[in-house]
Amino acid sequence: MAETAVRLTTTAKAAGCAAKLSPSVLDAVLKRLPAQTDPNLLVGFETSDDAAVYRLREDLAIVQTVDFFTPIVDDPALFGQVAATNSLSDVYAMGGRPVSALTIVAFPTSSSPDILEQILRGGLVKMTEAKCTVVGGHSIRDDELKFGYAVTGVMHPGRIWKNVGARPGDLLLLTKPIGTGVISTALKQGRAEATWVAASTASMTRLNFDAAEALHEVENAAQGESPVHAVTDVTGFGLLGHAREMAIGSRVSLKLDHRRVAYLPGAVEAARAKFFSGGMKNNREFVEDCASFSPGVPEEFQALFFDPQTSGGLLVALAPEAVAAAQSALERRAVSAQLIGEVVAKRSPLIEIA
Repeated sequence: MAETAVRLTTTAKAAGCAAKLSPSVLDAVLKRLPAQTDPNLLVGFETSDDAAVYRLREDLAIVQTVDFFTPIVDDPALFGQVAATNSLSDVYAMGGRPVSALTIVAFPTSSSPDILEQILRGGLVKMTEAKCTVVGGHSIRDDELKFGYAVTGVMHPGRIWKNVGARPGDLLLLTKPIGTGVISTALKQGRAEATWVAASTASMTRLNFDAAEALHEVENAAQGESPVHAVTDVTGFGLLGHAREMAIGSRVSLKLDHRRVAYLPGAVEAARAKFFSGGMKNNREFVEDCASFSPGVPEEFQALFFDPQTSGGLLVALAPEAVAAAQSALERRAVSAQLIGEVVAKRSPLIEIA
């Protein structure tokens, strides 16, 4: 088989964000680390937020994130695009504007440099679309291909979106469909239909720029405090994993409706066929104790709530009076957002799914 015909997903043990460490392991380790005391660190790792925010001046802060993973699609250029889109997402989720990026590459010496060039070119396509300049990077030899970026953005320190701050009465918006994990697992096993992969790739390569801009529009039009109370992007820990972080950090509970969530074409079929990754197993073990499904929720839909997403959408807790304006702003930007639930006062279980 020619080098250019190698299916990238077959070269990795886990695909995309499903390759992340188990959230239970990461959570346990981070809790043992000393707290950061720099007063200019506005958001650090203690809150498990999407990115760090560091204040430079009273009117300027930088937002920093790093993200890299193994191939989740077979085409090298598309893999580069997905990795770049995913890396940029955390900056958008914090309310920032990406400005520069450093490339991270782990590449097998046995593979063709042409594949590496295609990956890098694909990444540049999305970085250019985001008006984010790639300024350098670092590479190492590795038997398993990995690619991503460390991204720096800018923002006003008084306009940070965090994954905490949701309030009882808020409504929950999700700006992309879910199911990339089960579809990528089906692809890795040679069982995914072409239409599934095309839809999943289109979702994973769409920047969260438009979704973030719509939220900024609503925020700027508000009288008084921002109606955008909490934002996170849905990635490797799955919809429930990231919803859990929002609920715990905000000291609230969430009610979700599986019928309102949008699913990628083929996602339900792939979940029904049990194309489950190790990342889904880790997510389920970490979250299931604080989540309760109604008896009528089919198993395949339950699985999709734990499915690790790559380059997923934004999960937003919005004041109810701002929801119509947000939906209108999102629609004008062709973002198909769904109202998937609501925030309620803290109770047990932490998250209910009907």
